[in-house]
Amino acid sequence: MILNIPTILTLLRIASIPVIMVVFYLPIDDARFWCATIFIVASLTDWFDGFLARKLNLQTAFGEFLDPVADKLMVVILLVLIVQADPAVYIAIPAAVIIGREVSVAALREWMAELGQRSTMQVSWLAKCKTGVQMLAIVCLLYNEDFYGVPVREVGLVAIYVAAILTIWSMWHYIQLALPQFKK
Repeated sequence: MILNIPTILTLLRIASIPVIMVVFYLPIDDARFWCATIFIVASLTDWFDGFLARKLNLQTAFGEFLDPVADKLMVVILLVLIVQADPAVYIAIPAAVIIGREVSVAALREWMAELGQRSTMQVSWLAKCKTGVQMLAIVCLLYNEDFYGVPVREVGLVAIYVAAILTIWSMWHYIQLALPQFKK
């Protein structure tokens, strides 16, 4: 395992997950604000580690494995926290759709890699859009209150539904890419 700056940033993103979890349950007034802030910083490291890895030619097999694992861990765990804090069906359903897609696509990618078809399952622009909207939804639902008159919770609710739709669409895209292997 080679530890370079992009890999360290990815490891820090994973390390931020338990920090967010602890802060989420702290009995302080600004806990949700701090969770959202930590998540924003962690999300920026996701973009930055990929940028650095490509720009400085620091891509490694370990980094390529770890980056999506970090993303999925963060998304799944934070969605569970959000649903646990507000167990409304209108939040639980899109969260379940997103979590189900993350698990399914990860398994599909693993299967395709075992078949020697890893390059078939490269991240699409649609998946990147899905990730961006998903991150917006998580930030808003973590923060969960108005910010200078902006109805952050409502923005988060709209964003989580848009993310769920993009999630289904991108999953369908990946299934279509894998369809030739299903037919064999």
